[in-house]
Amino acid sequence: MRSFSSDYLRRTRRGMWEERDALADARLAETSCLLDVGCGNGEFTRILADETDGEVIGCDADLALLRQNDAADSVVRGDAYTLPFADSSFDVVACQALLVNLTEPRRAVEEFVRLASERVVCVEPDNSAVRVESTVKDEAELARRSRRRYLDGSSTDPALGEDAADVMRDAGLENVTTRRYEQELVVAPPYGEDDVASVRRKASGESLRRRRDEMEGDEETIDALREEWRAVGREAARQVGEGVYERRETVPFYVVVGEV
Repeated sequence: MRSFSSDYLRRTRRGMWEERDALADARLAETSCLLDVGCGNGEFTRILADETDGEVIGCDADLALLRQNDAADSVVRGDAYTLPFADSSFDVVACQALLVNLTEPRRAVEEFVRLASERVVCVEPDNSAVRVESTVKDEAELARRSRRRYLDGSSTDPALGEDAADVMRDAGLENVTTRRYEQELVVAPPYGEDDVASVRRKASGESLRRRRDEMEGDEETIDALREEWRAVGREAARQVGEGVYERRETVPFYVVVGEV
């Protein structure tokens, strides 16, 4: 499973769940005890805790991230495939952007089914359908090509999204429902620190360097892609200096709920 820094999780979940209608089928307000699997530093845990008066437990394999999760009532270190809880310990077991990073998503959901007495809630993105708009002419097309190489090189299914419903049915859940939610990550003046840092990563090629092992293509191909990103980053930096750079990234998420 891929590991993520707290900074990455905070940055990529910015603006997530400003609207919460897509969570309606989860019926979070009715729960008395809920487990957030793959909770990390608590980005989704905060939403769950806000939507219920019940107890929220966070579970993650990364101890460093768990120590930063101040949204859960308590946290437990554990693996998604072998969670350290007894059968039917929770009303609801939930996760966000976890299955897309697992090589055996059905195995994890089967474990969720073992623990949940009422419902399982999985919120998963379709990374193949991400849309980018930018004032830098070549950025959207470059993002599309880079994303394709990432999708083709991944050992998991980053495009799982809506298909998480099939995984949940195969794991034995019933009355499975799906709602779509779109997260928008917007960069526009006045720029925040994260916006400026993101542009710097483009200009240095740092973002692609970190992910090159996950991308399809030989060294020469990835190096050429990195140089294209550096050129885009330099133009973005120039536009930031003039106060005209704007970028909008739309990420489709699917809230899939199944009954035990």
